[in-house]
Amino acid sequence: MAKRKQGGQPSRWAMWLGIADTSFTRQKTVKFGDASAVNSGRLWSVLTLILLILAWWLATVSGIIDPLFWPPLEGSLYPWDNPDRARPGVVDRFVSLLVDGYRNISLWEHVGTSVKRVLLGVIIGAAVGIPLGFAMGLNSVARGLFDPIVEFVRPIPPLALIPLVILWLGIDEVAKIFLLFLAALFIMLIAARAGVSSVQISKVHAAYSLGASKYQVLRYVILPNALPEIFTGLRISMGVCWGTLVAAELVAADQGVGSMMMIAKNFLQTDVVVIGIIIIGAIGFAIEMLMRLLESWLIPWKGKG
Repeated sequence: MAKRKQGGQPSRWAMWLGIADTSFTRQKTVKFGDASAVNSGRLWSVLTLILLILAWWLATVSGIIDPLFWPPLEGSLYPWDNPDRARPGVVDRFVSLLVDGYRNISLWEHVGTSVKRVLLGVIIGAAVGIPLGFAMGLNSVARGLFDPIVEFVRPIPPLALIPLVILWLGIDEVAKIFLLFLAALFIMLIAARAGVSSVQISKVHAAYSLGASKYQVLRYVILPNALPEIFTGLRISMGVCWGTLVAAELVAADQGVGSMMMIAKNFLQTDVVVIGIIIIGAIGFAIEMLMRLLESWLIPWKGKG
C-alpha cells in the first residue's frame, strides 16, 4: 500500500509514481473513459525499464543471443565458454565514445549535429505547414489549390525522395534538413487544418456577435482552439523526424548519430549501432517530455471544453 501522510492523504512520492490519486483525480466520480483521470503510471514505466535491461543482460550473458547480432551490456561478462568470441560491451563502448569520440569526432558533436538537423527540420516544417494548414481550413481557394498536392505527396515516404533531393540540392547540409522538413511539413499542415476544423462554430458566432474582427476571431478563438491539435502535430512530427534522421544522414554525411550508426554497420560494430539507437530514443523521449510540459503550461485549457 502507498504510504499516506497524516490525515489520510497520499504522499507526494506515491502520487508521482502514479500509484495514488492526485487531488484532481480524487475529485473524479467516473474515471473510465476520462483521459484526464489517468495517473502517470511511472512505477510501471520504471519496472518495464528494469525488466528490459535484466532480459538484455540475461540473454547476452547466457549466450542465447550471438554478440555479433546484439552486443552484451558488459563485454567482460560474455561469453564464459569461448573468450575468442568476446566483444566490447555497450557500457564499455559508450565510455570509450565519451572519452575518445568516434572517427576523430566527439560523441557530443555527433549528437549536437543530429539534434540541430531535427530541430531545424521541425521548425521550418511548422513555420510553413501551420500557416498553410490555417489557410486550407479557412479559405476554399487555398484548400482547392493545395489539397490535391498535399494528398498526393503526403503518402510518399521521405526515403523515396532521397535521389531527387541529392539531384536538386546536392549532398551538403541543406539536403539533409530539407528531407527532415518534408517529413514534418505535411504532419504540421494536417494538424493545423484539423485544429481549425475542430473549432465550434458557436464560439465563432459568439465572437462576431460581440463585434470581433476577423483578426480577433483568428487570434482569440480559432488559434487557442487549434493549439492542442498543433501541439499534437509537433510531437508527432518530432518523432517522425527522429525516425527519418538515419535516412537523412545517408546523404553523404560524416557527422551525426545516424551517420555514426551507418559507418559502424559497415564494420560490424553492433555495439555502436545499439548505442546510436539508445541515444536517438533517449533524446526523442526527452523532447517528448519537454513537449508535454510545454503543452500543460501553454495550453491549460486542453480537454476542458
